[in-house]
Amino acid sequence: MADPRISLDQWNVLVSVVESGGYAKAAERIHKSQSTLTYSIKKLESLLAVKVFELKGRKAVLTPTGELLYRRAKTLLEDTSRLEKAAGDLAKGWEPEIRIAVDIIFPTWLLLKCFAEFCAERPETHLELYETVLGGTEEALATRRVDFAIGSAIPQGFVGDVLMPVRAVCLAAPSHPLHQLGRELTLEDLRRHRHIVIRDSGVQRVRSAGWLNELRLTVSNKATAIHAVTTGMGYAWYPEDSVRAELERGTLKALPLREGAEKAGTVYLIFADRDAAGPGTLRLAQIIREAVARECKAQNIAP
Repeated sequence: MADPRISLDQWNVLVSVVESGGYAKAAERIHKSQSTLTYSIKKLESLLAVKVFELKGRKAVLTPTGELLYRRAKTLLEDTSRLEKAAGDLAKGWEPEIRIAVDIIFPTWLLLKCFAEFCAERPETHLELYETVLGGTEEALATRRVDFAIGSAIPQGFVGDVLMPVRAVCLAAPSHPLHQLGRELTLEDLRRHRHIVIRDSGVQRVRSAGWLNELRLTVSNKATAIHAVTTGMGYAWYPEDSVRAELERGTLKALPLREGAEKAGTVYLIFADRDAAGPGTLRLAQIIREAVARECKAQNIAP
């Protein structure tokens, strides 16, 4: 492979000039003179035989080629930064901290069981858990805020492994009016009562949790949502493993819906950057996979 003609420093100059809105502010940002930055851009244009900026009135703006180069340069610099961080982490051995985003559909009791096993092996490693909902899991991966995630969808640009199937059931407290009807229920019956939903934890919040109507209570925490349903405030769909204790105690009971009583899904384990994952991250992921496999086997569920 031929040696690159453009250095990382030159690409950094291009990105800085674009994002700073001009040479003067870019010079302050990266602590170089304006003349050095101007020369760097001219040299880049000369070596690639392209025009990066063009004058529109009194302002220099990116050409279409410049737009492409800027986007690719920004990605290159981000990749380089991640590579350097990964090298530094690996040089230190086991990571001092592991960050995980886990969608609330994954059983909390099983997750904590995995954490306990890992902490027994590596008590000095700090674990930071982000409990996410819908788009929040994808954002945590996209922004590299976490080392890996457990979620119900694989974001574009990532790959993931199937971890386990999830079966969510429509539930309400035994005292709820829907249980008193004594017959098979329809979606119209549900629309007359309050739906308990958990807010999308993503910044954009563009995804809903399958609302049936405007009569609902929206909360941010799974435990709050479960408690609201057990006290008779409404109904909701929950993965059975997340409400196992409530079902065994009889504080929650499946609603006899004619259709839509169950929702099936899949949970995936997704690395933010598998190649850069340290030994601690890989070991925790292994513990989670093994624990899920044992649980699926015990319940005779195909993982």
